[in-house]
Amino acid sequence: MLDVSTATTPLIFDYREKILGCWLGKAVGGSLGQSFEGLPGPITADFYTPVPTTMVPNDDLDMQVVYASVLSQMEHPTIDRHVIAQAWRDHIRFPWCEYGVAKRNLAEGLVPPHTGSFDNWYTCGEGAVIRSELWACLAPGEPERAAAYAYEDSCFDHAGDGIWAAVFMAALQSQAFTETRPDVLLDTASALIPISSGIRQVVHDTRVWVSQGHSWETVMDKIVDKYGNGDFMDTRINTGFVILGWLASQGDFEKAILITNGCGADTDSSTASVGALMAIIDPDSIPARWLAPIGRELVLNKEVVGIDAPASLDDFSDQVAALRDALAGQWPTKYEDDTFNADEYAIPVTVGWGSPYGQVWGQRDISSLPLEGSAEPPMPSNSTEISLPGTWTRWPREEFKDLILFIRYNIHLDHAVEGRLMFNCSEDIRVWLDGEYCFGAQPSMIMPTQHRPPAGSGTDVSLSAGSHSLLVAVRKPPRERETAEWIVALAEHPGLEWVPNAFRPRRSPSASAPEKPSTTSR
Repeated sequence: MLDVSTATTPLIFDYREKILGCWLGKAVGGSLGQSFEGLPGPITADFYTPVPTTMVPNDDLDMQVVYASVLSQMEHPTIDRHVIAQAWRDHIRFPWCEYGVAKRNLAEGLVPPHTGSFDNWYTCGEGAVIRSELWACLAPGEPERAAAYAYEDSCFDHAGDGIWAAVFMAALQSQAFTETRPDVLLDTASALIPISSGIRQVVHDTRVWVSQGHSWETVMDKIVDKYGNGDFMDTRINTGFVILGWLASQGDFEKAILITNGCGADTDSSTASVGALMAIIDPDSIPARWLAPIGRELVLNKEVVGIDAPASLDDFSDQVAALRDALAGQWPTKYEDDTFNADEYAIPVTVGWGSPYGQVWGQRDISSLPLEGSAEPPMPSNSTEISLPGTWTRWPREEFKDLILFIRYNIHLDHAVEGRLMFNCSEDIRVWLDGEYCFGAQPSMIMPTQHRPPAGSGTDVSLSAGSHSLLVAVRKPPRERETAEWIVALAEHPGLEWVPNAFRPRRSPSASAPEKPSTTSR
């Protein structure tokens, strides 16, 4: 929890214009960026592709509309991690990435901040920083309070730099209501996050590289070379792209969104963030040609349910302005760290070791594993019961006792499931479900999106209520990789949200856990 202050609420004469500009700038940037999401830069685009006829719905804005709706219905509005968690439980059906993991954790009995930090590959995703504008608008000119709000929100589905990105951006945008000088804004926001944070470091580096006169393409390359890790949604590179677009534009809104979008990666998020920031600083900076196609109607995704949303961005701005008055001077509750025993949420499995020695071609393939479509092999006689730390596992190469690791998971369902099974792994795999061959893959990019797994990492399944057996064969990593990494998931149609407790049945705190290896989850 961030420390609070007793700063007084500043008087902002053009507040209403700035919050409307914020939402318009965000809608422009998000509508531009959606066509390029996930693509590498440099991207050459000088306008919407294709040109929309209305605002393109974007989860970046959707979730803030949900929060504002929930807060507006409260007799005494309060921004609190548990209020945030309940809003997700009641109103948001997004299955994607950190959202889906946090919602699964919530359904399995965890509470924030553990919903964000536990068993979550996406702790450093973009999902929280893209919700920062609401907190800035509710505490304009009060960066510390806006940052505290962002902390409460982001700990639901993030940890580490995923939180610090949101804290930084909320503070930056809050201060932008009363300050226009980039160096002052960046110094203020940076001071609120740890000096060791990757967010503070990428912001510093981007400022230096821009000040050295490099082209935006050169600075983009430097950001990717130093901070890239193959995940286009990583908030470190995307925060760098936001700062790059802003600084390199020299105050030109159109130039800023085109540069940030031109950097690629999570373009709908990063371009929306820089658009919102620029329009808070100067609501009149958005060229008319960018506003005309999208209008002011508030368009939400169908995954937002059970709220009475404002009809337009103007109405939404009025709602937020009223909430600002209701929350004047109010800080979040300060929580002490509670005890959390991760062992209670470990996953019991059976593991065994085998090798293909003595098998000829046709009994095995180039991966050393059984051929695709092969009958399920028996578990090796050396099998033993252990527990894994979660659905996400990293197993050191040096701890492979033989060339092939066999893992048997038990799936527990309290209802029949039509869904999608995923096993996303860095190594060659073969997967059998209830004794039948299911799928196999060569070494894959780790992108554990259960709603759209990488090719070969998942398939649709139809499972009855009760218990099911999942057997996976994983080949030992080559010498150049120190660990085998994988994520197992079961999601349910039509929304493809995680099925809670499918692999991790609830255990009482006093239940004894099986032997636990030194495998780790980050």
